[in-house]
Amino acid sequence: MTRTISILGATGSIGASTLDLIRREPGKWRVVALTANGNAADLARLAREFSAEVAVVADEASLPALREALGGSGIEAAGGAAALVEAAARPADLTVAAIVGCAGLAPTMAAIEQGRTVALANKEALVSAGDVMTAAVARHGTTLLPVDSEHNAIFQCLAGNDPAHVRKITLTASGGPFRDWGAEQLTAATPAQAVKHPNWDMGAKISVDSATMFNKGLELIEAHHLFPVGLDKLAIVVHPQSVVHSMVEYRDGSTLAQLGPSDMRVPIASCLAWPQRMDTPCEPLNLAALGELSFRAPDEARFPATRLCRQAAEAGGAAPAVLNAANEVAVAAFLAGQIPFTRIAVMVETMMTRYSPSAPAVLADVIGIDAEARAHARELLELA
Repeated sequence: MTRTISILGATGSIGASTLDLIRREPGKWRVVALTANGNAADLARLAREFSAEVAVVADEASLPALREALGGSGIEAAGGAAALVEAAARPADLTVAAIVGCAGLAPTMAAIEQGRTVALANKEALVSAGDVMTAAVARHGTTLLPVDSEHNAIFQCLAGNDPAHVRKITLTASGGPFRDWGAEQLTAATPAQAVKHPNWDMGAKISVDSATMFNKGLELIEAHHLFPVGLDKLAIVVHPQSVVHSMVEYRDGSTLAQLGPSDMRVPIASCLAWPQRMDTPCEPLNLAALGELSFRAPDEARFPATRLCRQAAEAGGAAPAVLNAANEVAVAAFLAGQIPFTRIAVMVETMMTRYSPSAPAVLADVIGIDAEARAHARELLELA
């Protein structure tokens, strides 16, 4: 039976991997909406290939180019924030929410409010707006499927089991390119070094987050909302090979782990086919060739990000949104050569102590807190 799908963020890495899998099973999917930030040429090409109903660019300045590229196709073209929300609100069996940053919050909420299935790859939805988003999921009876490899692994390990029997959930972290660096080396780390992830092919911002360990800390906050077993049952372990993506330990001593290649098409396929399975072109694991899998505790003296993220999760309210906004500003400053690598965590911790707004009740509150936190963080940069 043909299913309908919308992909919010179709030209990004998650969108590209999703469309690669759909391309391999063309008769099983009908594309409703594809969106992009401003890459009109690529979006139009994809919309034509997959016969999408509508293509939307967030940047309205790119709309004329999109309309021209779609001329004669019969595919609707639209632009702007409101058009993104309208596209996300169109009925679809599955919506892949992969718009990066707070720009993805309103479209993700619109998809959730349809009460169908949302494959979530937008980190801010649960980091900055976790309570607001999960309340909407419960209110509308939406099925939320996690796309991140770690959360998808946990989702798979929990399948068919009572969360009340969980003793511990462990998220694995590669440790990033600097996992074996000393404190003096970290002070001198360059953006070019930080974006060279040893295992995954990712964008600059998320690569820096992996290097600082903020990515894993943010994932811990997400896991807290996705799998409400209690923060005391959530742990992080460094696993340099990135083969074990996460583990769930049960009260009887059994630990279930999900293993797979470092390829996002594996967790995406899990979401596309859920509750079934589908083929992927990914190479199977060769454990004998790997030789060994190693694990070690994270070093929060060199990498305080995971400690800061746990503190934000414990504080709740607006604290995770403030942390996330401050980190984004700090990472951008590091990539621009304005601050050293080790200053990223210092900036985030300073922001957490200086700015404590009231807890958000609705999505507009979250967006307001995010904007104000970014403004405060930029002020810190000017004082540095």
